Amino acid sequence: MTASEPAPPTPTTPTATDADAATLFAELTGREPDGVWSAPGRANLIGEHTDYNEGFVLPFAIPFRTVAAVGVRDDARIRVASTFAEDAVEVALDDLDDLFPTPAGTSPRVPEWAAYPLGVAWALRQAGASGPGVDIAIASDVPVGAGLSSSAAIEGAAASALNDLWSAGLDRVALARIGRRAENEAVGAPTGIMDQMASMLGEPDAAIFLDCRTLDAALVPVGVAEAGLAILVMDTRVKHAHSTGGYRERRASCEKGAEIMGVPSLRDVSVDDLPRAAELMDDVTFRRVRHIVTENQRVLDTVRVLREDGARAIGDLLVASHASMRDDFEISVPELDTAVDAALAAGALGARMTGGGFGGAAIALIEQDAVKSVSDAVAAAFAASGFEAPAVFTVTPAAGAHRDV
Repeated sequence: MTASEPAPPTPTTPTATDADAATLFAELTGREPDGVWSAPGRANLIGEHTDYNEGFVLPFAIPFRTVAAVGVRDDARIRVASTFAEDAVEVALDDLDDLFPTPAGTSPRVPEWAAYPLGVAWALRQAGASGPGVDIAIASDVPVGAGLSSSAAIEGAAASALNDLWSAGLDRVALARIGRRAENEAVGAPTGIMDQMASMLGEPDAAIFLDCRTLDAALVPVGVAEAGLAILVMDTRVKHAHSTGGYRERRASCEKGAEIMGVPSLRDVSVDDLPRAAELMDDVTFRRVRHIVTENQRVLDTVRVLREDGARAIGDLLVASHASMRDDFEISVPELDTAVDAALAAGALGARMTGGGFGGAAIALIEQDAVKSVSDAVAAAFAASGFEAPAVFTVTPAAGAHRDV
């Protein structure tokens, strides 16, 4: 991989979501914003829960985006509003230190949605940035709770805006770190940095091969459309939350496993080390460790296969990844398994859950002309199981965070 950062993405044509954010800003302040910034959600092609274990991931930005219309105030206060919350939240910038960090195991002292942008402002100030008060109006079309990282999209849009308006001069990797700190310490969700890096560094038709230890990143062409394929997202509508106990328990198991193996993180455990790990660990801890170790290898294999043979050859790796998350890491749910199984039965080349698990979405790699047939098959399987109808749609790798207007 290379440590060089990809060129900044080209701003896109303003969208309806941009207009929604600008309209909300005008309603909030009576004037136009000083600018509009946006950042995308992400889907993860492969590499789940490896990020906080300093391993490898292969996410890509998706076309759904969160938009922040932002304007400078004449005082030292910050006010945030969104189209998905009834009331705005306003605090003095100097009071952010009283709100954050959020103690482990507790909820933020402000509504959780507001903790993301306010946490970004707090993390930027902790990093030495300063500037005037701001009003931030947020709108988004990133599905919430679907495992498509609506949270990182909020963080990326807010961080990009404040970086410009406060003249902080931070690069996109540094802004991803700011977003992760906001999520970890302001919101209290013990996530890794994959989501923020994908949202900041995304490029069209490319996935981001990220080393989560060094933060070296390389763009890997996916070539899905060129191969006559499509990526289908199957949102189960089972909402998940990173701040819930299941995520924390999995992370604790990984830390326990690394301690038993005498290494800084599970990044330092190889597939060849697994027989020794099995002798040293209880069954649950071993299976958690086995998922991380084999998932890291699957990411490396997927990158190699994409480069050598193209997207059509990665299906088996996606299937193996889902089985590992279902059986070893135990983060799938019946709806996710149903989506994956139905897509594969309908002809998908590969399918897996994506995101933190315990709900959210799965992805399937399918023929371009099979979008309707696979979508119908997934919907029929959900109906037969008595599940709520899923939301099914295609995505393509898209551009990362940038200023829109």
